[in-house]
Amino acid sequence: MNSLFLRLPLLRLPVALVFLFPVFLLESLTPRWTRPYVGRPADIVLGALVACLLGWAAYRLYVRAIERRSAIEFGAQGAARELGSGLALGAALFSVVIGVLGALGVYTATGWRGPQVLVAPLAISVGAAVIEELLFRGAIFRIIEATLGTWIALAISALLFGAAHLGNENASWLAAAAIALEAGVMLGAAYVLTRRLWLPIGIHAAWNFTQGGIFSVAVSGGKTIGLLEATLAGPPWLTGGAFGAEASVVALVLCTALGVWLLVLAARRGNFIAPFWRRRSAPHAASV
Repeated sequence: MNSLFLRLPLLRLPVALVFLFPVFLLESLTPRWTRPYVGRPADIVLGALVACLLGWAAYRLYVRAIERRSAIEFGAQGAARELGSGLALGAALFSVVIGVLGALGVYTATGWRGPQVLVAPLAISVGAAVIEELLFRGAIFRIIEATLGTWIALAISALLFGAAHLGNENASWLAAAAIALEAGVMLGAAYVLTRRLWLPIGIHAAWNFTQGGIFSVAVSGGKTIGLLEATLAGPPWLTGGAFGAEASVVALVLCTALGVWLLVLAARRGNFIAPFWRRRSAPHAASV
C-alpha cells in the first residue's frame, strides 16, 4: 500500500487529514479571540504549547509512517534564519497596514496597556500559526502540488484556507475571499520559496500577534485586547469591518503584492513544480 501512496500523492491527502485535522479542529474550537483571556496566562501558554507539540508529532508520524521519509520541512539547518525572517516580515507587513489606515484617519491609538496583555495573544498566535501551516501548507498544498503542480495547489489550498475562516465570528464571503487571496497566496508562496515551513509559520504568527497583541485589531473576526488602546472606524471596505483589518483593501493589496513577489523569487530559484501531465518524463517529481 505504501508504494501506491508514493506513486499517487493525491491518495495521501485523506490520510494526512486523518492525522492532522483533529489537531486543527481542537485548536480552532478553543476560545481564542472572542473570549481572549479566560483563565490564567499560564493556562493559555500551556494550551498553545500542547497544540504545537501535538501538531508536530502528528505531522512527523504521518510523514514517517505513510511517506517513509524524514520531515525535511522542519529541518533545523537554517530554521532560525527563516523563522526570524518570517517574524520580521509578518510584523513589518501588518505595521505598514496599520500605518496606512492611521494615515487615512480610520485607526487611532488612544493609550497603552501593561505588557502583561502580550502573553495570551503571543501564545495564541504561535499555536494557530503552527497548526494551520502544518495543515494547509505542509499537508494540503504540498500533497496536491506533487500531483497537480504549484499553481493549482496554490489556488486550491488558498481557497480552502479562506473557506476555513467562514466559521469565525463576523465572517463573510468577502472576508473569506480576502483571506484566501492575501494570506492563502502569500503563505503558500513563502513555502514554495523555501520548501520549508519556518518562513510561513513566522509570517503567520507575527501577523496575528502584531494585529491583535500590539494594535488591538480584531483577528479573523475575534475581538482582541492588545498593547494599544485603539479604535478602528470607517467604511468596512477600508477597515475590514468587524472581521478586522485582514478584510481591508489595504491588507489585500499589500499582502497580495508580497505574495506575488515571493512567487517571483521562488520561480527564479526554479522551485515551481509542473502538473503531472507535463512531466511524464520525470515521474520521480511526483513524490515530492
